[in-house]
Amino acid sequence: MFFTSAHLVDWILALTFYFVRMFGITGGYHRYFSHKSYKTSRWFQFVLAWLGCSALQKGPLWWAGHHRLHHKHSDTDEDVHSPITKTVWDAHVGWILDPSNEPTHWHMLKDWAKFPELVWLNRLHWVPGIFLGVAIYFLSLAFGGTGWGGLAVALALGTIALYHTTFMINSLAHLVGRRRYATDDRSRNNLFLGLLAMGEGWHNNHHHYQGAARQGFFWWEVDLSYYTLKALSWVGLVWDLREPPTKLLEAPFNKPGGHTPRKAV
Repeated sequence: MFFTSAHLVDWILALTFYFVRMFGITGGYHRYFSHKSYKTSRWFQFVLAWLGCSALQKGPLWWAGHHRLHHKHSDTDEDVHSPITKTVWDAHVGWILDPSNEPTHWHMLKDWAKFPELVWLNRLHWVPGIFLGVAIYFLSLAFGGTGWGGLAVALALGTIALYHTTFMINSLAHLVGRRRYATDDRSRNNLFLGLLAMGEGWHNNHHHYQGAARQGFFWWEVDLSYYTLKALSWVGLVWDLREPPTKLLEAPFNKPGGHTPRKAV
């Protein structure tokens, strides 16, 4: 069995790349490719796709297609990762291990299928992970680590943490937390997941109004992904960030248990 030691630099790399790769999922795969909640250039959308791929959660178009189907059928029998109609195991990780969920849903992705570089990256989604592994190995060596310790902690352990944090949005964010808006699913707002997943834990907000670039609708709802997008907008890398409608923020909070129609993806 292979043993290695982890140094401080390896843990710093793990934390750094956790948040960088998490933003690739939240700001890239989710808020851009799935919901088009802001605009960017063609070259920077490739950067976002590359960052998302480095989290090793498959390709951007595969991810976006499955997520769009989730919103279309949220917490119904057709939702492949609902803890309401299926088991918590299925919602958390079982669905991604099911071979029937391997194909990319191209019928949901006509807006992205026209970009050959995205189609290529969707097919070879493991390439950014290899580049990241090489970078982590040499960064670890350069700053006093063993290289292998960086791979074990920053790449392997970090990737596992990213997987389970993302999957907790599918599972726990439909079971644990508070419901501000009476959506026709069981989505909930969860502070813990809001912090850990860079704003994705404000899941009931998101299901109520899916098109917003920010999911923490109020100032006390910390949304690191939105703050990052806002900073990127200041230097012109992204623009036209879609905000929740003012009427939605000013309206009295809905009582949970009611029904509101699903918003367009």
